[in-house]
Amino acid sequence: MESDRLMTIREMCDTFEVTPRTLRFYEAKELLFPIREGQKRLFTRRDRARLKLILRGKRFGFSLEELRQLLDLYDMGDQQHTQLVKTYEIAEQRLADMEARRDELNEAIAELKEQMDWGASIIASLNTETKAAE
Repeated sequence: MESDRLMTIREMCDTFEVTPRTLRFYEAKELLFPIREGQKRLFTRRDRARLKLILRGKRFGFSLEELRQLLDLYDMGDQQHTQLVKTYEIAEQRLADMEARRDELNEAIAELKEQMDWGASIIASLNTETKAAE
């Protein structure tokens, strides 16, 4: 079956647009568990699913430790109920954090625009004065 096929580190990098260093880092942090054949790493379907979740979680601001804990909850045997509940709780907090940062950024943008408008009006008046003096 194609989905059960093992992938090399290069195939993983190409598929997920990550570097070999990234994959080795996640392996060292015990987030991925490729099959080792000498120096060769072979990634299973489970590794691919874990990497997809890791990358999504990182994009949403989850820490590596939070991701490890969430991934470890997969094996609890409760059809991922505990994992989903915990993920949802962390996601709620991340969303609140992201919305707060967005609001702060919107305020900073508005303030910068005001300052730029003020600066533009000063520049325009100085240009008018300079032309009048010529």
